[in-house]
Amino acid sequence: MAHEVHESRLLIVGLGLIGGSLAAALRNAGFEGEILACDPDADEIARGVEMGLIERGDTHLERLLDGVSMIVLAVPVLAMREVLETLAEQGVAEDPSLVITDVGSTKGAIREAAEAAFGHLPSNLVLGHPIAGSEKSGVASSDPHLYAQHKVILTPAATTAQSAVARVRALWQATGAEVLEMEVGRHDQVLARTSHLPHLLAFSLVDTLARQDDRLEIFRYAAGGFRDFTRIAGSDPVMWRDIFAANQQAVLAALDDFEAGLARLRKAVADGDADAMLSTFDRASHARRYFDSLLNQSSYQAEYQMQEQATLRYRAGPGGEVRGRIRVPGDKSVSHRAIMLGALAEGITEVSGFLEGEDSLATLQAFREMGVAIEGPHQGRVTIHGVGLHGLKAPAGPLYVGNAGTAMRLFAGLLAGQAFDTELTGDVSLTKRPMGRVADPLREMGAVIETAEGGRPPLKLRGGQALKGITYDMPMASAQVKSCLLLAGLYADGETRVREPAPTRDHTERMLGGFGYRVEREGDTCWLEGGGKLTAAPIDVPSDISSATFFLVAAAITPGADLVLEHVGVNPTRIGVINILKLMGADLRLENEREVGGEPVADLHIRHAPLKGIDIPVDQVPLAIDEFPALFVAAANAEGVTRLRDAAELRVKESDRLQAMADGFAVLGIEHRLYEDGIDIVGRHEGQSDEGPSYGGGRVDSLGDHRIAMAFAVAALRASEAVVVDDCANVATSFPGFIELARRVGLSIEAQQEDA
Repeated sequence: MAHEVHESRLLIVGLGLIGGSLAAALRNAGFEGEILACDPDADEIARGVEMGLIERGDTHLERLLDGVSMIVLAVPVLAMREVLETLAEQGVAEDPSLVITDVGSTKGAIREAAEAAFGHLPSNLVLGHPIAGSEKSGVASSDPHLYAQHKVILTPAATTAQSAVARVRALWQATGAEVLEMEVGRHDQVLARTSHLPHLLAFSLVDTLARQDDRLEIFRYAAGGFRDFTRIAGSDPVMWRDIFAANQQAVLAALDDFEAGLARLRKAVADGDADAMLSTFDRASHARRYFDSLLNQSSYQAEYQMQEQATLRYRAGPGGEVRGRIRVPGDKSVSHRAIMLGALAEGITEVSGFLEGEDSLATLQAFREMGVAIEGPHQGRVTIHGVGLHGLKAPAGPLYVGNAGTAMRLFAGLLAGQAFDTELTGDVSLTKRPMGRVADPLREMGAVIETAEGGRPPLKLRGGQALKGITYDMPMASAQVKSCLLLAGLYADGETRVREPAPTRDHTERMLGGFGYRVEREGDTCWLEGGGKLTAAPIDVPSDISSATFFLVAAAITPGADLVLEHVGVNPTRIGVINILKLMGADLRLENEREVGGEPVADLHIRHAPLKGIDIPVDQVPLAIDEFPALFVAAANAEGVTRLRDAAELRVKESDRLQAMADGFAVLGIEHRLYEDGIDIVGRHEGQSDEGPSYGGGRVDSLGDHRIAMAFAVAALRASEAVVVDDCANVATSFPGFIELARRVGLSIEAQQEDA
């Protein structure tokens, strides 16, 4: 068995579909222990023996307990109390070698029954729930594959023995299930919304139609969608009666939420409010489309709050070539701002070239939750039905922005001036990143913001505050802080002025101008007056120079390379990577230069040329802050030493990028010296050939940072052996399709699933 189950004698109490399928799955997996069953129906026991699922059984529980190492309670929820009382009478809670678990779909009621029966919650009781089933019932319907690729949720208490949890986990893993853990109350809330409510609605809909005079005509012409939705109404009525009774409060709360949503939709239909209908349908459509990624955190999906069970790693082979013409995805910074300003504009904004990465999609979803009707994305096209500066509505719960630090900081600015309270949260990586540098100046403007310890997310913003314009000297150059304050300035009384110590990307200022909102600039200071309005305008998002950077570096370090990257944004505040590569000796030319929607765009043509180490100019650091992981790889392949200073901000990105790159370089054998605000990277020695490998291979950890992952994938081009990069799932947040594009131009790279 892939997952060993070391139970000598397993007792299943309740030999129906669920219990029988568990026995069948264990037999199918090679379980060598003895399986017994207790069921009030002697015929079911006989059928189970005949099918080879169990060795023996009985209708009386107490006759089967001798020598049992694990008991699985698979009886209806309302029958659980009687079974638990019988077990308590037999003293099973006192046996440390015995583990008890269950399969019930309402954990609070079963926990209460256990406490009542035993007088406490036994440490050997592990409450669980397999999220699997069928409309069929009885042991004859047992399916050995019922649990394969399905989730099983365990809800252990603080007093539950970890050894007992491990044994139950092994039991379900042997059936092919994915085992997760959750708190009891959260489980019941989640299941009320994702399982119990849909069953209730299906039963109600079918019953309503079945009582109509023309029911035969209705059912005869019902399409597949009706059949798919109402299929679950064929489930066991008695079981579902018991479930609704046992989980009454959570089901009623879910039903209240549904009825409120249905009332809003009914009003939209009655009023002929097309935008309100589209907003609801589109939000639901995309929630369903991105169900897997949204399920963990989206406020309108019940979040499971479960640990991930698998990670993605890259295996990049040494050598390869870099040739051809490609277009990388749209600029993430511009994509975020296009959605935000389009939503706050008056009129309909058409966006093309939109980046369909998880970060940008999270921004879309956040505005959908605030009542904005958004069509798409479809092949990079998005249509936003703007609601105006004051047209956003309070979301139902926290707004989840995934891994997007840009989105969180910009959202903080535009939400600080809203009339409603909001909470901003993100993934594990984002919740470690500092937000004080936007929260502090926003508080100076009059915003009320709470942060977690250390000024980190989640951010809780109090609505209804009267913001006032301020003059703010940024202590550190940051386009995100500047943009945050300008967006808050839209809602502030008076003038909001921001002075930056060094130039940063100016996408927000350019796009505000494109939407008809006047932004002034003089020297190192920009400012705007609050109280204006945004007017919808078309936006063509250029390709992201940060994404293009990985291919620029790949071509720069690979002998024989000749690559064209099409339609790349070359905003003067973003071209630090181009300037730095040219200073290192890269053969890089800008072709077909033009302006699209206020943003300069060009095709980047790069051929391989020997690189030389340089002292990176301090004035270029803020212009290339996101591109340094890839530039470090270029430095490792350049002749001589490349020195970077004044780049402390790299310590507080998705990871500590200075440390992460240094750790990876240590694995590959790349000589370097790390500083608090920079790094020295030693490349090829003088006279060393530019043809062979520059360093070794090995296994490095990206720490979940997409740019670190892609940088080391590119580094493999000049390694002597394969480079394996762990924890690469977040690449999808900024660069969907990276693997496919990399292969197209000649890199040898594959993605692999790895158990966590």
